[in-house]
Amino acid sequence: MKKILITAFALFAAFSIFGADVSAQLIAPDDCPSGVCTNTSFGGSLRQAIITVINFMLFFLGIVAVAFVIFAGFLYLTSRGDDGQVEKAKKTLLYAVIGIIIVILSFAIVNTVIQVGQGQRPV
Repeated sequence: MKKILITAFALFAAFSIFGADVSAQLIAPDDCPSGVCTNTSFGGSLRQAIITVINFMLFFLGIVAVAFVIFAGFLYLTSRGDDGQVEKAKKTLLYAVIGIIIVILSFAIVNTVIQVGQGQRPV
C-alpha cells in the first residue's frame, strides 16, 4: 500500500512539474467566441471584479472553517480522555461552526446587496 501511494504521489508530482506549457492568444479583437472574453475578465466592470474577489474570499474562508471542523474532530479522537484536550476540541469545533455560519450569512448578505444594487429583486 505504501509503494502505491509513493508511486501515485511521484506520478502526480511529475505531471504537475513537467506538464505541457499551454498558452493562447487572440488573433484579432473581434475573435472572441461565445463571449469568452467578457466571461474571463470579470465581466469588464470594477463591480464584477469586486464581486468575484469577495465570493472567492468567502469560498476560501469556508474551506478553512471546514478544515478546522476536521481538525477539531482529530483533536477529539486523539484526546484519549484528557479533559483539557477534549475541552480544546469542543471549543475548536464550536468556533469552526460559528465561522461557517458567519461565512454563509456574509455570502447571503453580500449577494443580496449586490442584487439590490443592480436593481434586481433578491430571491
